Amino acid sequence: MAQGSLAPSTDLPFSSQDLAYQKVEELLEGSGVPAHYLQTVFSHPNVQIDPEVTYRLLLPAEKKDYSEYREIFITGPRIWAGARFYKEHERLVLEISRAFGVDPLILVSIVGVESSYGRLRGRFSVFNALYTIIHQVPRRAEWAARELAELLKFAYVNRVDPHSISGSYAGAFGYGQFIPSSFNRYAIDYDQDGVRRYDDWPDVLGSVANYLVRNGYAAADLDFSEDAPNWKALYAYNRSRNYVRVILELREEIERRLPLAE
Repeated sequence: MAQGSLAPSTDLPFSSQDLAYQKVEELLEGSGVPAHYLQTVFSHPNVQIDPEVTYRLLLPAEKKDYSEYREIFITGPRIWAGARFYKEHERLVLEISRAFGVDPLILVSIVGVESSYGRLRGRFSVFNALYTIIHQVPRRAEWAARELAELLKFAYVNRVDPHSISGSYAGAFGYGQFIPSSFNRYAIDYDQDGVRRYDDWPDVLGSVANYLVRNGYAAADLDFSEDAPNWKALYAYNRSRNYVRVILELREEIERRLPLAE
């Protein structure tokens, strides 16, 4: 089925018998998220099953070879944008690098690959993406229910409208493209303004660094050979050898452009 032939999104009236609602309600029991909040969220007129999410997740898995990854991510515009990003945020990047012992250009490369330095955050409603997976993709329904519960925990505590959060069709969001459970576990309030933000560079870069360190990144170590601790930390961020390879190559290319970046 071509994407252009996708049916319109399907709006669903709230029902306490809604499978997604029931699963999330059970997962959040005793969490401090009140029942009336869940009912309000699930009765929002924007709640809908998104057929494009279903279509994308039910496509047969295709493994890209590295040349395909490279074609997407190792491009002149992305490399130069990374060098300019580093120059623009150099003080912050170096401060976080020193605080966590994470190579500064690894931080830049990750946000370059994940969101093109904050330009591309995803166009799907994260709530609806996870809601759709619960209803339409049985093999991932339990996972999606846990992630939707985590999203609502974050939204409730931080007074964020969960329907305002956009991201990928698989439920990742923000400049660092964390899934909700990873955000709740690893995100930090680096600038100490009382909120862990997914679209503000101090918190995002601090959270990426925290994620790497908590997944075994060895401070001040530039050994990124396969199966070294730092390689494994990058692999934990996205479990793909090609992902790790593209992060490392983008890092090298950005470093080479730094002397010429404005």
